[in-house]
Amino acid sequence: MQHALHRTYKRLRERREMLPLITAGALFLLFVLVNSWQPKTYQPLKPSRPGHLHVLVTGGAGFIGSHASLHLLEAGHAVTSLDNLSRGNRGATAVLEKLSPRGRFQFIEADLGDYEQVSKIFHDSNFDMVMHFAAVAYVGESVTEPLRYYDNITSNTVNVLKAMDQHGVTQLVYSSTCATYGNPTTLPITEETPTVPINPYGKAKLAAEVVIRDHAQSHPNFEAAVLRYFNVYGADPMGRLGEFPRADLRVHSRISGACFDAALGHAPALTIKGTVFPTKDGTCVRDYIHVTDLVDAHVTVMGALSNPPVLYNVGTGKGNSVREFVSTCLKVTDVNIPVIEQREPRPGDYAEVFADTTKIREELNWTAKFTDLEEAMLTGWRWRKKHPNGYE
Repeated sequence: MQHALHRTYKRLRERREMLPLITAGALFLLFVLVNSWQPKTYQPLKPSRPGHLHVLVTGGAGFIGSHASLHLLEAGHAVTSLDNLSRGNRGATAVLEKLSPRGRFQFIEADLGDYEQVSKIFHDSNFDMVMHFAAVAYVGESVTEPLRYYDNITSNTVNVLKAMDQHGVTQLVYSSTCATYGNPTTLPITEETPTVPINPYGKAKLAAEVVIRDHAQSHPNFEAAVLRYFNVYGADPMGRLGEFPRADLRVHSRISGACFDAALGHAPALTIKGTVFPTKDGTCVRDYIHVTDLVDAHVTVMGALSNPPVLYNVGTGKGNSVREFVSTCLKVTDVNIPVIEQREPRPGDYAEVFADTTKIREELNWTAKFTDLEEAMLTGWRWRKKHPNGYE
């Protein structure tokens, strides 16, 4: 018993003697951490040569935003890609990091809803222009979660404009949508077609356009372009980037992504939603625009910004039905995909839209190059087949 008490006393004395050393070590570590911590800073990038720009691409990890970033880099611009990764794919920006010259590209994970952080990014980065893609973009989801769409699309656009104004950035390319038109009474759709959106996605985008135009009216040195694009699909023809919807979002995904998922066994079947529309075969008719053509239009319009903001439709000028699109997808994938035809359409869907591209052709000499549905779809399938699990 006496030996046990002695050992206990000895251990307590040793620990007491060590206590000052432990305390000193902890205080030293705290001192190092406090003095080494610096607020997060962001990097101003330099374009390849004079006359090129440092462009902020919002939604830069998304399908369209990542392809736009690649196109901008190839044109000699510097790119800061900003995305909160709620829908974007970090793998896409990792590809861009590998492809871009040193000092010409950076990715920043940030949320446009956090104005303090957005303002800090603008303050540090010295942007020349903003290309604003960031948005949640599923029609059906917008009907069930309208407040999310107004917050993410309209409110966040206000934050972008506030940051631009605060930090002296006066050039904006805004990526809008044909959903602003709703169900047009005449086709094809021109820029003069009345805007009567029938779902919160289209309404939120139109509201953001109104905000941009009002901001331009009150700021004479501000210049912008608004591009209303139609249904995007495909992938980088060189196979560097593609589209990979997350598993939890596949219920909302584009028809091309849904087809590829079924072909790869990620989904049991491909469902055509809506077969009683007043169209040639009862399914929706859409103007399918290849992603490379779409981002090329965004880069082309950079030299045509104006106040009031200029408006262009971006499409191919022809419509294909969903049933025709599915038939082409079955041919391209060469997989016997089970196809389910659902009579009821998606909530908020419209029957038929395709663009009149006269204005953008005559004013900017721009036309879509990937107009063959099968050829264009093949670019998307090649990437997905090579990357069945996305960018992993």
